[in-house]
Amino acid sequence: MLLMRNKFAIITLAGLLLTIALLATGCGLFDQPGKTAEEVHREHLRMLQINQQEMMQDIDRTLYTDQSSRLTDKKIP
Repeated sequence: MLLMRNKFAIITLAGLLLTIALLATGCGLFDQPGKTAEEVHREHLRMLQINQQEMMQDIDRTLYTDQSSRLTDKKIP
């Protein structure tokens, strides 16, 4: 009974330490088989560019600069 309790405590402690290690370091310890670091970097740059474009569209829509003006450049008598 004592041996089984010690074995359970060791397994629980090992699992807890592994969980803490993965939470602290993330999955960066393991190789990502699908993407290279350069591909990930390009994806991040593309996401930043798209987010910036969408933010500029929102600002333009808020300030009404996305639509042409209805004013005319001709003088009306």
